[in-house]
Amino acid sequence: MGRVKDGYSLSFEEAVEIVKESPLESLCQLANELRVKSHGDTFDMCSILNARSGRCSEDCKWCSQSKFHKTDVDVYPLLGAVETVEAAKYNKSKGVKRFSLVTSGRTMTDADVDKCCDLYNAIEKECDIELCASMGLLNRAQLEKLQKSGVGRYHCNLETAPTYFPDLCTTHTIEDKLKTIHDAQDLGMAVCSGGIIGMGESMEQRVELAITLRDNNILSIPLNILNPIKGTTLENTPPLEDEEILRTIAIFKIINPKAHIRLAGGRAAINHLMSKLLRSGVSASIVGDMLTTVGCDIDSDKLMFEEMGLKI
Repeated sequence: MGRVKDGYSLSFEEAVEIVKESPLESLCQLANELRVKSHGDTFDMCSILNARSGRCSEDCKWCSQSKFHKTDVDVYPLLGAVETVEAAKYNKSKGVKRFSLVTSGRTMTDADVDKCCDLYNAIEKECDIELCASMGLLNRAQLEKLQKSGVGRYHCNLETAPTYFPDLCTTHTIEDKLKTIHDAQDLGMAVCSGGIIGMGESMEQRVELAITLRDNNILSIPLNILNPIKGTTLENTPPLEDEEILRTIAIFKIINPKAHIRLAGGRAAINHLMSKLLRSGVSASIVGDMLTTVGCDIDSDKLMFEEMGLKI
């Protein structure tokens, strides 16, 4: 494992062997050393706003917003300027560095992209905060409109390993996602892309996802822990063991040493592991609410990060 600190990129076989055979303490220690080497003790906080919810055409088995599932998720159209600007200003006041609008659905119409551009322009007039977007499988022209409206980073999760994705979603493909990612990168936008663990995938498939992200030059990797939601196909999925979560987080960092490993959804299930996760490669987090599930209080998060010696 020592070669990784000198810039060596692990092969799939090497990464699988390390994550399965290494003592947990050694694995997490290496991940933490890579975190310090790449990011020091700085910690990156971002926040998201569920700007359009429900009625999604896609059949993702984990998602409460899919029209194929019967859940209690809120359903509403695109929010207006008052709500979005207030949310951005609130997060800025709490020390959050980045703010993203997230919309349900496979993609956006040109008219809705234009509306979102107006929202971003309104935010920029009132609030000095970095802007991100997560709006599905946009085309290059739509991405360029967002970029011109101040959006510097686009988010498009791969969600899981390419070999496992067809088992979880049949209405779009990993290739569709990668096209959007590459279009955003070609325009000069930063890209945030990660996935969800605990959806029945193997450790080998988690390694496959981590390597796919590395091979596509992703430097912000949000990792969600599945929160099984009643009414979805995965509602009865058993939770992961603590050690499996720690090993997964650590190997993502070891495979992607320069990337921010960002805690995302499912925080409630891993709060008891936070001190260990912050010493296992994690250098960033989404704070506040997580789309359709309740997140964690921003002030409490900041206090916890600072007590761990991290600089917001």
